[in-house]
Amino acid sequence: MRRLVGRKGFTLVEIMIVVAIIALLAAIAIPNLLRARHNANEAAAIGGVRTISTAAESFRAAQTPPTYPATLAALGAAAPPYIDNTLAAGTKQGYTFVYALTNANQYTCTASPQQVGVTGTRVFFVDETGVIRLNNAAGAPIQ
Repeated sequence: MRRLVGRKGFTLVEIMIVVAIIALLAAIAIPNLLRARHNANEAAAIGGVRTISTAAESFRAAQTPPTYPATLAALGAAAPPYIDNTLAAGTKQGYTFVYALTNANQYTCTASPQQVGVTGTRVFFVDETGVIRLNNAAGAPIQ
């Protein structure tokens, strides 16, 4: 196509090509971004479970007689706190943390995704042994 002298701008075909290229790049990039966020949430959940396990052991060592905390809030309310307020509230980065004291010498903590498949897929579990275990969203152990 010939352009007239003095006219400036883009043709409709040029603009459509640019829009098509941007749409193609977005179609490639957005799923990768969502997968990266999903993986980051799961890594943060593992870190949160590890933090709770370490904090519970530190809390227990400071008690006479030794006992684990009754709730996550007890770990956050201590002076100085063993965990941050976000984790003490039971949620962090798309995961919900459920802590349960079985008896003075036993506890369990489970991290479950708030929206399975969106914020995470796997469920993480730790108890007084300090070993982080992995379950699928239905709660069945993964071998």
